[in-house]
Parts: sequence; structure tokens; C-alpha cells
Amino acid sequence: MKKMWKVEENRVAFEYARRITAYYSKSFYFSTRMLPKERRWATYALYGFCRHCDNLIDTPRQRTEIEIVREIQLLTEELQVAYNTGESQHPIIRAFILVAKAYGIPIEYPFDLLKGVAMDVQQTRYKTFDELSLFCYRVAAVVGLMMTHVLGYKDERAFDYAQQLGIAMQLTNILRDIKEDKDMGRIYLPQKDLVRFGVAEQDILKKITPQLKALMKFQIERADHYYAEAMPGISLLETESQYAIYSAAKIYRGILRKIEDQDYNPFLSRVFVPSSQKIGILLHEGLRAKFLSAQEKLFPVHSGIINR
Repeated sequence: MKKMWKVEENRVAFEYARRITAYYSKSFYFSTRMLPKERRWATYALYGFCRHCDNLIDTPRQRTEIEIVREIQLLTEELQVAYNTGESQHPIIRAFILVAKAYGIPIEYPFDLLKGVAMDVQQTRYKTFDELSLFCYRVAAVVGLMMTHVLGYKDERAFDYAQQLGIAMQLTNILRDIKEDKDMGRIYLPQKDLVRFGVAEQDILKKITPQLKALMKFQIERADHYYAEAMPGISLLETESQYAIYSAAKIYRGILRKIEDQDYNPFLSRVFVPSSQKIGILLHEGLRAKFLSAQEKLFPVHSGIINR
């Protein structure tokens, strides 16, 4: 990236993106600090843009649905111009477009993200998991696809695995944030699954029941399946990037274990992985990263095929 974050006219934009990352995603920020500096600042720019898009609807504001949809459209238009010209005066888009151009991120990915944000404005219920998975793809899987460009990869199959990891993380967000989401009138758990487990919508809006616990257990198993599918693909990333992503995936997956620890009750408190546990994960993955790096130097012919 040629240290674009150090160029005077770009410094404020990149620092703004870094602060957004640190404020809104402590777990992700904790992990990305282990990336090489160039990729780390590029990741801040990417996350800052994605968070800005999410905040159009996640941050409480006195705006109508029509006004928010128009704001999304204006951001889409500004992004198109930025891709055409390679620059923007919008602080978040400024940092993002420099990274997108440097790392070859296709415009379809951020466009899909904005489609997902618009979808979240206009849709508060999902009939089936297929409907929900489309939403997860747009707001999370495409983030993983963009991140793969930034992190570097040894095999194009890494993109398929990144998509799986993005969906796993979004499902984790949904399970962690059931209380906050239902307070905003949103229920992401598929309606078909509610019927299957005998969960009435008012149960989600008011109380925990045995049926809801069974549904939560099922959803956690579904998310775990996506993590299991995704994890082997991390070894297809550049070795210097694997450490941070293994750590981020383990920390995020740890949220599922915390939900289990509170007996699947999403209403007790917002779960999180404590700093001591995060540090333990980072230390463990740091040792693994050193081992993999040493192994690749000794046996370069096997580079990129070592799995966990």
C-alpha cells in the first residue's frame, strides 16, 4: 500500500478509520493489531467503511426510512465516482478507495454491502434461512471477500472459505444481539425455524422459554458448522496474515460458548470474550504463526497447504 496512511493528506482519513475500528469492534481491533503494519492500516480503512455503512441504520437518528434509503443511494453514487477517479473528499471513502485500488477490491463487493444495508432498512423479518443467508452474504461475507484481497492469499479457494467465515460471524452477531435487535423491532431468526421449534414471536420479544432455548442451541450449531467449514481456508492466506484471522475467528466463536454458558438465554446480558481470554488466544496463535513461518522457510515446497 506504499504507506498511504502516512501521506499528509490521507493521514486524518486513515486515523479516523482506525478510531472507528477501535471503538466499534474491540475484538476485531484486538486481533488486527497483530497484522503487518501495511495490511493493518488497510484493514482499518476497510472496516471503517463497512462500519460507516452499518451505522446508517444501526445508530439511532431522527430519519425516516425514505431518508435513510436516499442516504444509502447517495453513498453508492459517491462510491462509484471514487472508483472512477481514485479519490474522494469523504473521509471514510477516501481511505477505503485508496485501499480498494491498491489491493484490487472489485466494486461489486462494497455495492453488495450497501444492498445489504438497504435490505436491513426495509426488512425486519426473514421467512427462511435462505433469505437470511442472502442478508448475511451482503453485510458480512462480502467483508470477508474484501479482507481476503487485503490480507493476501496463496490460493483462490481462500475466497470461498472467507465467505463461510463471514456468514459464521454474522450469525454470531445475530445470536449475541437478539435483545438489542428485538428492541429495535428486528427479528433475524428465520420464521420457519420459529415455527419448527414452537417459538412464538412474542416469546422472543418478552421472555426465554424451553422452546427458545432449543432454537438457540440449533442456531449455535448452525453457526459452528460455518466456522468449521471456514477454518481450513485460513491456511490459504498469506502466512503473515493467518495469525490475526485465526485469532479473530477464535475470539468470535468464543461468543457462542459464552451464550451456552448462560444457558442459551439471550436476555441476561450482552456476552463478550474477556480480555484475559483474548490474550491467551493471541499468545497461542502467535506461537502457531511462528511455527508455520519457520516450517515454510524449511519446506517452501509445502507453502500454503499446511492445515490446522
